[in-house]
Amino acid sequence: MYDAPLQSSATAARVRRAAIFHDFHPGEDSFRDALVAGLSRAQKAIPCRFLYDARGSALFDAICELPEYYPTRTELRILDDNAVEIATVVGPDAQLIELGSGSSRKVRILLDALETPASYVPIDISREHLLAAANAIAGDYPEVLVEAVCADYGQAFDLPQNLYGGRRTGFYPGSTIGNLEPLEAQAFLARWARRLGPGALMLIGVDLKKCASIIQPAYDDAAGVTQDFSRNLLVRANRELGADFDPEAFRHVARYDPASGQVGIHLLSERDQTARIGERAFTFAAGEPVHVENSYKYSIEGFSALARAAGYAPTEVWTDEADLFSVHLLRVL
Repeated sequence: MYDAPLQSSATAARVRRAAIFHDFHPGEDSFRDALVAGLSRAQKAIPCRFLYDARGSALFDAICELPEYYPTRTELRILDDNAVEIATVVGPDAQLIELGSGSSRKVRILLDALETPASYVPIDISREHLLAAANAIAGDYPEVLVEAVCADYGQAFDLPQNLYGGRRTGFYPGSTIGNLEPLEAQAFLARWARRLGPGALMLIGVDLKKCASIIQPAYDDAAGVTQDFSRNLLVRANRELGADFDPEAFRHVARYDPASGQVGIHLLSERDQTARIGERAFTFAAGEPVHVENSYKYSIEGFSALARAAGYAPTEVWTDEADLFSVHLLRVL
């Protein structure tokens, strides 16, 4: 169940130097099952959550440094500019829960600004990446209890207890909410509202609708790093599942639809080919797409309406001067 707390080994002392680790990693069978199911569909697809193994996470970190990729640096600037105001609303002794923590770069802005943050719960599916980032945070913030959770944050697992009674605050940066269809995003936020509980907060980054000339290069960069990131799904399948994909025979394609706000990302087969996963064979026609990921962009009003439907009261919203990106502070009703 979502609401059952983990029994923590924490003591009353609020000094820690190593992260506590809770492992709910779905494992190889989940990847195999999802890959086989997705490639058996009439319109082939691979769930985007499997992009983030250790190599995929490192490639995404590299994407975030690209000149074309505006979301990361813009969100960092918004958080920097408004950290004091955010910290005032959150209050002292908070339990900060980061969904899809990655390198935990952005959360440091909040930890620096918050008054006596009690605990930090990074949640990520990439075990090695999570361990490294969580231990780095634990070393740099020894007064903060760090409890890392290796899990798919869209699935059911138990959250660590909120031991010190401060405000439980979800942190979901990077506009990762855009990877979900809008109705799925609403349902996802509603589940997290129930998990966090009434009065809790959710701080969430949301990419804004804008012209295609800015969005398109962000998802199909000139250096090809994003292509390597998408192809890594096939590299991972070869390494972990003994598959025999030829990653270079697939081309990364990203297309933006301004009306819906959707960026659709696919791997396009460059030729007729067959790949095997164990005893299963999958054929790909030349030009056939394999769906990898969506990234939806919102208006501020559109996302606020979605949040209300999911059980939140929009409290504050901050943007950059060019209205490229937004950070929303939501309160669970």
